[in-house]
Amino acid sequence: MLIVGELINASRKAIGEAIRTQNVEYIQKVAKDEFEAGADYIDVNAGIFVGKEPEYLQWLVKTVQEVVDAPCCLDSPDPKAIEAALSVHKGVAMINSISLEKDRYDALIPVVAGTDLRVVALCMSDEGMPETMDARLRIAEKLINGLVKNNVPLDHIYVDPLVQPISTNSTFAVEFINSVEAIMTQFKGVHTMCGLSNISYGLPERKFMNHAFAIMAIGKGLDGLIINPLDKMMMASLITAEALAGRDDYCVKYLKAFRNKQFEF
Repeated sequence: MLIVGELINASRKAIGEAIRTQNVEYIQKVAKDEFEAGADYIDVNAGIFVGKEPEYLQWLVKTVQEVVDAPCCLDSPDPKAIEAALSVHKGVAMINSISLEKDRYDALIPVVAGTDLRVVALCMSDEGMPETMDARLRIAEKLINGLVKNNVPLDHIYVDPLVQPISTNSTFAVEFINSVEAIMTQFKGVHTMCGLSNISYGLPERKFMNHAFAIMAIGKGLDGLIINPLDKMMMASLITAEALAGRDDYCVKYLKAFRNKQFEF
């Protein structure tokens, strides 16, 4: 399971203020906490700063990688911001995300073509947000084919089937989960990932639904998540779900987590 730590996002009030005031210490503490909790990538987002996003995204990458030996997930649809961040990034970054929306697709394909970058391929098009498995698969196929034709290896592609709130449509969770299974079955070699918290938007006690949803998706093949790695219950649930899904031979990771007291809250 590939974990992307989601906390350094300018839409969060404290993070937005830390970016605006260039509070290095605060950003670095969040990055270190995420990394130590198990994040493989640190997501960085400066999207609220219109006109300054390239400058701030670059600053975030430098600030994070001064203290964390991990790559960043560059969270922006703006190729100028992505290119600015890549100019200072160490290691292989992840781009979050390309979609089938024409303007976004055309702008980002030249950035990722022929590189080692990992790419989140978001199942969204100019027609809007897909609601069914079939609609998601049609978009996923076009995105995967387009990326492969531009020399992005299959195992560098992380398809995000797009999570939508179950509070607005009772089929959204099932359609997403079935999409994960279909993508992992039909497009051998690609990965799937998502930011899952949107599933519980508008509902009380969201963490319980988020945890259950993650476990169900892992059972269908999901192998990447954009989450808060400081949520110890979530991280323990992921380790357990992967063992149950047959991805942890002899429960080695599960037992290691037990010895490291990761099941104590």
